[in-house]
Amino acid sequence: MAFSANPFSLSVPDPAFESWLRDSGYLELFDHRTSAAAATSASDDAVSTITGGFSASLLSRFATLFSLLAINPFSKLAPDDFAGDTPLWTTGFLGSVDSYSFPSSSQQARMRIHENIKRFARNYAMLLIVFFACALYQMPVALAGLLASLALWELFKFCSDKWEFDRYPAIRQFLIRVAQCATVVLLTLLNVQMALFYGFAISYGVMILHAAFRKLSPSMKPSGQR
Repeated sequence: MAFSANPFSLSVPDPAFESWLRDSGYLELFDHRTSAAAATSASDDAVSTITGGFSASLLSRFATLFSLLAINPFSKLAPDDFAGDTPLWTTGFLGSVDSYSFPSSSQQARMRIHENIKRFARNYAMLLIVFFACALYQMPVALAGLLASLALWELFKFCSDKWEFDRYPAIRQFLIRVAQCATVVLLTLLNVQMALFYGFAISYGVMILHAAFRKLSPSMKPSGQR
């Protein structure tokens, strides 16, 4: 049996509805209620752990962890998320021990990841830079290659300003292509891409785990915003 659409119903786009949930605080309330319900269910099932409940709970947690690999954490990330102030690393980003809990389901983990990455986008970007710098520190050859590539482009800029390559667009475009090819060859030979891969892989793992286990806290709004 098919139902006809109600012409008086109000259709709200998903981004607008999600924004209203975020601004009104219902996302945090839903996350806390879900965590509390999961904790209550776990305590009620404590008696049945001897008969196999423990293994079922363990499998469920493993399934939730494996589901993190299928989540696209950047699907709801927008450029505006990098324009705000950086949340405090202590109270905002890290929080206390009570600020973390195991997600009760893959749906809750997905909601936490998407929302926390929007809120802590600048923190995660700084972590990427830190891990990349640490990887370069452990790979001095790659660090030398990165510095050499930066020096190459500075040399190109100096020569372009000195000999006024802007008056010869064809020559300037040819030299840019040559400099790009030389940069790619230099970075590849000196394994800079491996340092970037290590930095990105470690920061990505830290980001996913932190965003999935970090409870949603009330978002901080400017004092003039209601």
